[in-house]
Amino acid sequence: MRYISTRGSAPVLQFDDVLLAGLARDGGLYVPETWPHFTADEIKSFRGMSYAEVAFAVIKPFVTGGTVDDDALKTILDETYAGFNHTAVAPLKQLDGNDWVMELFHGPTLAFKDYALQVVGRLFDHVLAKRGQRITIVGATSGDTGSAAIEACRDRENVDIFILHPAGRVSEVQRRQMTTVIADNVHNLAVDGSFDDCQDLVKALFNDHAFRDEIGLSAVNSINWARIMCQIAYYFWAGVQLGAPDREVSFSVPSGNFGNVYAGYAALQMGLPIKQFVVGSNSNDILARFFDKGVMKMDGVHPTISPSMDIQVSSNFERLLFDLYDRDGAAIVDLMTEFRKTGLMEMSQGQFAKAREHFDGYRLDDAQTRAAILDVYQKTGELVDPHSVIGIAAGRACNRDRSVPMIALATAHPAKFPDAVKQASGVYPDLPERLSDLYERPEKVEPMSNDADALMAHVRKNRRAA
Repeated sequence: MRYISTRGSAPVLQFDDVLLAGLARDGGLYVPETWPHFTADEIKSFRGMSYAEVAFAVIKPFVTGGTVDDDALKTILDETYAGFNHTAVAPLKQLDGNDWVMELFHGPTLAFKDYALQVVGRLFDHVLAKRGQRITIVGATSGDTGSAAIEACRDRENVDIFILHPAGRVSEVQRRQMTTVIADNVHNLAVDGSFDDCQDLVKALFNDHAFRDEIGLSAVNSINWARIMCQIAYYFWAGVQLGAPDREVSFSVPSGNFGNVYAGYAALQMGLPIKQFVVGSNSNDILARFFDKGVMKMDGVHPTISPSMDIQVSSNFERLLFDLYDRDGAAIVDLMTEFRKTGLMEMSQGQFAKAREHFDGYRLDDAQTRAAILDVYQKTGELVDPHSVIGIAAGRACNRDRSVPMIALATAHPAKFPDAVKQASGVYPDLPERLSDLYERPEKVEPMSNDADALMAHVRKNRRAA
């Protein structure tokens, strides 16, 4: 398997190099040169497999040509998912009729990011040990990526990790899951700004090639292809549970950075019969507006009760654009340069029609989100967090064919956002036993200005010597 950049001028890489590189050197994102494809019979063979076995089948084509052989990959996946707190790993629950929820919060940090990052941490260990190298990870989080990345990378000998979060714009549980990890290789930085500011700082470091090479910079955000690769597995898992490939399925995904739903698009390209994707947004509805009008326009970031989606610049959308523009890297460079300059991107009718073939968008503001949490609780007895409920409500509102199962992705445990859930439902969701003392653990966090030079200086000073 070889990987190419969405902007067309970075070196073509094998998997190991893509894993360690994160962002391509031309500023683009790596994608497979060609999509692996499963036949209907091959997808049928997934029936009866465990989650780890399905993940092995789905991920294997993407790592060929590197140091991760079949035995190593199988061991990594078995070890990862044996540590999750549900025997099904990603259980499906029927809400009513053909509305389903896939619970993606049974990993160590109670969020869907664990399903990829627990694998990615082990992949880093494997590849770095084979190469005799070490890396410095710098990542941005709107809440869940940070804790999942830190949990995956804590105490790893060959990795230092610096995670940026927007100060005061993540939930207390999200913050404490990051800042209470006291490890020599873990650094939490509270940035004076929004998630988009944090993300721009990370990209600035990646685009400084001298600094990037000096510290061995790598990424755990969904700009890293390995994150997407691992998330494809649970789309196949859910589809097969509900009858694929003999029947179509649809997915509704609460989305900020577009990586989670893009993994579903990848599953579609690989042969899973998916009828529809619904992209759920909060008041920061740039994606919903795009799928309505074909125009992407920045409009500032507004704090909401679903803070992991408080994003205006969705990095992974570039990967979809690359296919919409027939994999023309030069066209993507022009498009993204103009978008950054003007805050506006407009599709042609033909490109917009391609996007709308499978995608719909839907927006809920905070009041609608609270009402949806209460509605789901009263009708089903299920407590859902303010991100997951946007997926549920958006799927119900936009379902094109109710004979097709609509699977909403529950991306976080309700206890990660207890105040919002209590305000909406009247019920305070408790943390699982293993996290019951979270509010009593000491914290370690440092303030950081919204300045790339200051961030570079901090990373240089605090990373461990190679």
